[in-house]
Amino acid sequence: MSETKDPNQLTKEQQELLEKYDAESNTRDVGGIVGKVIFFTLIAFSLFQIYTGIFGQYTAYLQRTIHLGFALSLIFLLFPARRKTKKSSIPWYDYILVLLSIIVCGYWPVFYDTLVQQIGSINGTQLIIGGVAILLVLEAARRAVGLPITIIAILFLTYALLGPNMPGMLAHRGLSLNQLVDSMFFTTEGILGTPLQVSSTYIFLFLLFGAFLVQTGVGQYFNDLAISIAGKRTGGPAKVAIFSSALNGTISGSSVANTVTTGSYTIPMMKKLGYHKNFAGAVEAAASTGGQIMPPIMGAAAFLMIEFAGESYWNIAKAATIPAILYFAGIWIMTHLEAKRIGLYGLPDKDIPPKATVLKKIHLLLPILAIVYFLFVGVSVERAALYGILTTIIVSLFRKDTRITPSKFIVALQSGARTALGVAAATACAGIIVGVVTKTGLGLKLGNSLVSIAGTLANSIEAQLLLTLFFTMIASIILGMGSPTTANYIITSTIALPAILALNDNLEVAIPVLAAHMFVFYFGIVADITPPVALAAFAATGISGGEPIRTGFNAAKLAIAAFIIPYMFVLNPTLLMIDASFLDVTWALLTALVGMIAIGACMIGYWYKPLNWFERIITLVTGFMLLYPEGNTDLFGLGIFAVLLVIQIIKREDKNDQLRRLGREA
Repeated sequence: MSETKDPNQLTKEQQELLEKYDAESNTRDVGGIVGKVIFFTLIAFSLFQIYTGIFGQYTAYLQRTIHLGFALSLIFLLFPARRKTKKSSIPWYDYILVLLSIIVCGYWPVFYDTLVQQIGSINGTQLIIGGVAILLVLEAARRAVGLPITIIAILFLTYALLGPNMPGMLAHRGLSLNQLVDSMFFTTEGILGTPLQVSSTYIFLFLLFGAFLVQTGVGQYFNDLAISIAGKRTGGPAKVAIFSSALNGTISGSSVANTVTTGSYTIPMMKKLGYHKNFAGAVEAAASTGGQIMPPIMGAAAFLMIEFAGESYWNIAKAATIPAILYFAGIWIMTHLEAKRIGLYGLPDKDIPPKATVLKKIHLLLPILAIVYFLFVGVSVERAALYGILTTIIVSLFRKDTRITPSKFIVALQSGARTALGVAAATACAGIIVGVVTKTGLGLKLGNSLVSIAGTLANSIEAQLLLTLFFTMIASIILGMGSPTTANYIITSTIALPAILALNDNLEVAIPVLAAHMFVFYFGIVADITPPVALAAFAATGISGGEPIRTGFNAAKLAIAAFIIPYMFVLNPTLLMIDASFLDVTWALLTALVGMIAIGACMIGYWYKPLNWFERIITLVTGFMLLYPEGNTDLFGLGIFAVLLVIQIIKREDKNDQLRRLGREA
């Protein structure tokens, strides 16, 4: 077996790629006394979260402001104001920002009794404190998350202040500066709202769980397991990328980070086997992005969905299962067909780890299974995360090379806190957006306007529904561009979601709330592989050497399931296992998988032989019929699929035909 690198140990080139495409990875490396202060503050942040997770949270305002205080202070110490500035020292103005962060977030614990009893408008001092807090959150989000969410938050704040001057239905009474600052920092409707609440409880502990899991060497194990299972199959390295990225996605909250860490290993393998560089990068980008929709963790968005959709965690994870299976099945099918089309085979035996070696570390999967079990039996989300961390530590002791030593324990505490900084900044900034929407009713206005436009263009309620879904899809993709998973979901569910729910009054059968949330979540996530932004695809080209736009289009083609399935589960929630029997779900899954074969053949242009344009159209239509979980379309689609399959098998290429065709194409 050839020597492999631990995907969690980043090279200089990988770190540069992450810093270029992932704002959360662009941090300083400071030494000396300041470096030690940062180190111990990160440890203290994690210990605070573990303490409140075990012994109970403080009241809402205290829990969230302490969490925010840690995050803001550390962000201004670790994240430079500009990407290309010197990263070995901290400029004087960042120390001032740290001091201001401590003052504004410490204001709540110090004056807690006064603030909770306060009724009416805030005083002059509080206006300054709240105003500074808003500016600090915006700047922290810009540094740690990126410009898109910051710009959206600024536009929303402007909208709140200029309400009476807005045109048409967008007009509202407007908020005074005093009212705006009050609602943003002195209530739980703004910065200290639900998004930050989830960050300060569920999300932090699950990120910490992931950090402990990484210290066991699980990233390398995922790669070895993927190679063992898929390496020798047709087009093996591409299937390794899919399998490994799906596994890594369960503990990663970033499509870009997943692409760079896993892709640094899988993309060179794919290119070496014979995949084109644009296709190899696309496979990794699509698979890594899919990690964000993969249960059980779903890039931490599942925990936000608990609050936003009002569903239990188990219902959310269950609903996400079949769409995730179909997403990865689609990529798997298309990489298989592409490998068959260009005559690629699996990896040689020397590159496959012995099964005995892989089985020795199978215990590393136990913490993930334990998390699923704890949630299934009704343990609270916070307790499940804590038990998951404890299980990881215990399981790591089974072998010397996976053991979490005291030094690794400290590294996990530090790493978990670092990872949480971007999430805290994103959720605090997203709280501004949610707060403005709540105060002004903007979400409902935007939703009604989209429905109204769709109604003007459509001549039936069914057409209006499809047009509304299409407009919501476009809005979600635009809003999701350049945002991390958690912020992505908060923004799309706040701004784009109301359009779908606004239709329920006119429909005979209402769209389930969870289906609507999953719809905007999916399209917000695929923004990472949708040109022209496509950050995950662009990051992949840094490893593959491919062309960013072509890689992005290839990734979007491979992830075609993510563009189709959300429509299917809104129109018929069987795919989300909502109010469906076991037989209904099984039939829907099996027919949908067959449908993905047809759609995959259409996308690649090859099945058992090359497909002409007419055959590709027929396979696409057949795939759509099979994906939609409805009896008549399923039966009709299966009939056409069977005929197409027989024709393909009869006329399939032999090796000589394939060599002649490849010679002509070359």
